[in-house]
Amino acid sequence: MSRSDLLGTIMREHRDGLVSYAEKMLGDHGLAEDIVQETIIRAWRNIDRLLGMEGSVRGWLFTVTRHLVIDWVRKPHARREVVGVSYSDPVLGADSTEAVHHALVVRPLLRQLSPEHRAVLVHIYLCDRSIQETAGILGVPAGTVKSRQHNALRKLRNVARPEAA
Repeated sequence: MSRSDLLGTIMREHRDGLVSYAEKMLGDHGLAEDIVQETIIRAWRNIDRLLGMEGSVRGWLFTVTRHLVIDWVRKPHARREVVGVSYSDPVLGADSTEAVHHALVVRPLLRQLSPEHRAVLVHIYLCDRSIQETAGILGVPAGTVKSRQHNALRKLRNVARPEAA
């Protein structure tokens, strides 16, 4: 099987299952798609390893997706920067107030952004990537990433605090 055949197979046979898996963990379809996009990029970067792999490519993909979701969840400082809320470590917190807050406030705010703007914020703040790394992943110039970041943050501020607009 060639490199492009394997990547096509991954997209055709595994993408929907990976998105569903990530969405169940995150509760956000758009973010799940962003996580799966990163999984597919990592598959492309490791395509030679996958071609020679004796184990399950599907298992490798789901493991990478799970690790990316865990990495996203472990970046509380980034979530605070995106929406301007404080974070309480779930291990230290006595209740699930923070999880409810995220479900009721954060996700709807992120859904109001275009996919392009949301992807930039997810990569920069939630995945802790630089502007250059984000530009490379998204395949756009660094200036475009900076512009999308600025516009997305401005929109989030206006939506979260309309009186400040």
